[in-house]
Amino acid sequence: MVIPLAALSVAAAVLALPSPAAAHPFGDPQTVSITPDEQRPDVVRVRWRVGGPDDLTLLGVSLGLLPADRVLLDGAVDYRSTDPAVIASSAQFPAYLLKQITVADGPRQCVGAVAPLMALARAGATVDYTCPGPVGTVTVAVRMLTDLNPAYRAMATGPGGQRAVYGSGEDSHDWTLAGDPPTVGGTSPSTGTGRSAAVQIAAVVGAALLVAVGALLVSRRLRRRRAVA
Repeated sequence: MVIPLAALSVAAAVLALPSPAAAHPFGDPQTVSITPDEQRPDVVRVRWRVGGPDDLTLLGVSLGLLPADRVLLDGAVDYRSTDPAVIASSAQFPAYLLKQITVADGPRQCVGAVAPLMALARAGATVDYTCPGPVGTVTVAVRMLTDLNPAYRAMATGPGGQRAVYGSGEDSHDWTLAGDPPTVGGTSPSTGTGRSAAVQIAAVVGAALLVAVGALLVSRRLRRRRAVA
């Protein structure tokens, strides 16, 4: 069955309808990179980048750095180009960053130090975590923005093609920084993440098609009623 463009437009419009609770997490995902420091074997470098600049505004409001009325009643965000600089120059954001992203070498916690924040919206934030000794495999937890809405996700990458998707309830992953990354069932971590992403995409496409089919059926019923009348 060929679905008319009008029906697909209806589906897109329905899926795009904003709501105060879900307007922002379904945009571009956050990204995180985990790498070792070649000069310091006890240091893990984590770089975080926000998905969309309006998410920074939402965070700034949550941290009390921006006025609450910058988030409108319909969930839309009044983003301004000065917002990233306001957030980056605060003491609250580095503290939030170190609370929401943690690194552990086994039972031992690594101590984070936030690098100077320059062009936060574009370049993101970098944190160096110093562990008690040289690291092999570390556990990195990422909870950025999920305290604002559990639907937020972060796409993470590590050495050797390692990948993971962070989200609410899945906020902790192990990363191999020295030696070969482990495999699970003969597949690399990136393969599993690829399948997970494919499933999520298929779910979204499937929902769009269901809405489109529903719109088509409603349209046909209306035409039949008009014809009978």
